[in-house]
Amino acid sequence: MTEGRLGNIDAALLVGGASSRMGRDKAALDFEGEPAATRLARRLASLCEKVLLVGGNPPAGAPGRRVPDPPGPRCALRGLVGALSAARAERVLVVATDLPLVHEALLLGLCAWPEADAVLARDAEGPQPLCAVYRRERALAPARRLLADGSRLALRNLLAELETCVLPADVQSALDPEGHALWNVNTPDDLARAQALLAAGKR
Repeated sequence: MTEGRLGNIDAALLVGGASSRMGRDKAALDFEGEPAATRLARRLASLCEKVLLVGGNPPAGAPGRRVPDPPGPRCALRGLVGALSAARAERVLVVATDLPLVHEALLLGLCAWPEADAVLARDAEGPQPLCAVYRRERALAPARRLLADGSRLALRNLLAELETCVLPADVQSALDPEGHALWNVNTPDDLARAQALLAAGKR
């Protein structure tokens, strides 16, 4: 670590996304007076020396290097390929911009957990591939192949080809006792609840 930040893990914030259910760009949603992408990028920059802002239109104040999405269908896999391609560290911490409540304790827990091709947090629906640490060289080749094929774009298809490790439930509960870190903001109702949690001081 240098100056309290990780130098051997790059961080990547996936800013692109259709935002079809939200009806507006999730990266620009307001959280405590700043855009969601800026808030998350600052959080990642507090943990890692290098931050990538992948795809979409990152707010001007978001810290990090802008990286365009690679060619291909608009999907999370495309953003992940962009992140892994642009990263230089052996491991990459990947976070989606629609997880505004994710916090340092959970992210550091992912980074510190014994290495696998992918170390993932979990939510109520199971492993969360967009809050995870990937081993870049191991994950990039199959991710590129799946994106080029175009018929199996769901991230579960990539995970099926990797050695994965999901944080045990008791470990994640200790890191995120309130259980809000992976609250996914997809709709206006989700946004209202997330903003209410922040206003109440719950992260």
